[in-house]
Amino acid sequence: MLIVGLVLAAAAAAFHVFIFALESLKWTEPETRKIFGVPSEADAVTMKALAFNQGFYNLFLALMTLLGIGLVIVGAPTVGLTLVFAGTGMMVAAALVLVLSDRSKARAAAMQGTLPLLAVLATAIAVAIG
Repeated sequence: MLIVGLVLAAAAAAFHVFIFALESLKWTEPETRKIFGVPSEADAVTMKALAFNQGFYNLFLALMTLLGIGLVIVGAPTVGLTLVFAGTGMMVAAALVLVLSDRSKARAAAMQGTLPLLAVLATAIAVAIG
């Protein structure tokens, strides 16, 4: 079960790296504007600094999670699992904030939060039975 949790955590981290790329590297591109519902390039330019910063939050959550997975693999499970739970737990919390602040963002919140939630549950079960 631990392997399942770590694979789900890695998938959640990969998704957040993808979001980082969209927000921090490709924000003003037409495809990215469409994904985030930004109507014009002028609007995207106005929001660019905010999106850039937000993208790095996503990257840091992903890196925390991936570092935790790596530490579990190399035999430091206490520190590793702490980082996995912190990274994926904050991903879930961010998804909850998104949907609670704007119900129309439920689909985006589900995309952002499902993998980390499953990772938290699977990893918690593995720790509980291990």
